[in-house]
Amino acid sequence: MASGSSKSAALLLSVVNVALYFIILVIASWAVNHGIHLTHETASVLSIPARIFPIFFPMGNMATGFFVLFSLLAGVVGIATSLTALHNLTQWNVSNLHAAAASSVTALSLTLLAMGLACKEIQIGWTESNLRTLEIVTIIVSGTQLLCTGAIYSGIN
Repeated sequence: MASGSSKSAALLLSVVNVALYFIILVIASWAVNHGIHLTHETASVLSIPARIFPIFFPMGNMATGFFVLFSLLAGVVGIATSLTALHNLTQWNVSNLHAAAASSVTALSLTLLAMGLACKEIQIGWTESNLRTLEIVTIIVSGTQLLCTGAIYSGIN
């Protein structure tokens, strides 16, 4: 099989990813709650295309809605994937490593999508400090998820 360093790196990165995805989940949930709370007051004066979207985000820019929703989705899938990866990595046999690798790639793809939207939001401009924190943590967790996926795949080989 693989060396013990690949196993320990994958386990450590999975634990770090659980914490980072939890932070993403908390901040994105707050942003959705804040957007829902202020939608009725803020969106009533907007033109038709902006009023159709059920949640209007008064903070940030026009990319904020997509970024927050995809980061919330990436946070939920990332926590579930990291927890199942922790279970599969403790077993450390071929079938469990393949299951951990497949779920890790799923979380990585959603996280990279959220990271792309975070980069677009940074490019557009002005955001509040909570959203900047969400952008930064999303970019960091995409790197750690990539390293974790690489560690799992090196354990398979």
